[in-house]
Amino acid sequence: YHNDLFYLTGTRLAPKEKLDIPVFFLPDTMKICEAVVVIHVMRENGENWPYEDSAGLNKDLKSVTLGENGGLQEILWIYPVHGIPEAVQQKLVPAVICCQARQRVERRVEVPLTGVVPGATFTPARRNSAKVNASSPANIQDKIKDTNGLSTTLEFMYKLQYPSNEIKSQLESLVDMHLIEREHDTESGIVTLIFKTEFAPSKPMRNEATLIVQCTTGGVWKFPMLFIAMDPEVDDVINIEAVGLNKESLVDFKLTSQTG
Repeated sequence: YHNDLFYLTGTRLAPKEKLDIPVFFLPDTMKICEAVVVIHVMRENGENWPYEDSAGLNKDLKSVTLGENGGLQEILWIYPVHGIPEAVQQKLVPAVICCQARQRVERRVEVPLTGVVPGATFTPARRNSAKVNASSPANIQDKIKDTNGLSTTLEFMYKLQYPSNEIKSQLESLVDMHLIEREHDTESGIVTLIFKTEFAPSKPMRNEATLIVQCTTGGVWKFPMLFIAMDPEVDDVINIEAVGLNKESLVDFKLTSQTG
């Protein structure tokens, strides 16, 4: 959609009847888009809905219009809609972070973001009524406040998403990612984010995760990651010397619990 308001008029609804309102989003840039879905209801015969306490309603209430003779003349439902574009990624090779169990590894992970314009600013989409149906009541336009947001510098937010809560509980405390640098190729327009990733597994495992990056302009990029913990090194070798046939031989050794 193009950040404008459109009105569908002349739709009749019977009592308790349902109305489906499809909303389509076809982004051509990596910027968030905003729209407003407005449902405006009036009685077909033009009469007001009776409402006992209509005089006590807040005069600033934008969702209803009071009739001159009391009651409700019209009702509005206003639903803001945010369209967030997501980059179409081909099948990507996961970034593999591999480490022995009970060890710690630190890796540099680079992720390219296509479609970003570095140095650009983000202004939330302006709501206007340039394409309002001529038969729509004019006061509806006044009830959708025309706002302009303040521009902000281009920033990025990121998080690791896990396939399940079980994998999240295993990895969340073992993985740490920090954005340490970002680079911009002026010719291609690609922004590359560089993360410092630490992985400190306590036991062998092989788990997947997805790095999700979102820009203040609304664009979203997703990158697969794979965390592999191999078998740990052998702590020690225990030798038991035989003292004779059919005789037991014993050796003592201590076990230390890492969890206390």
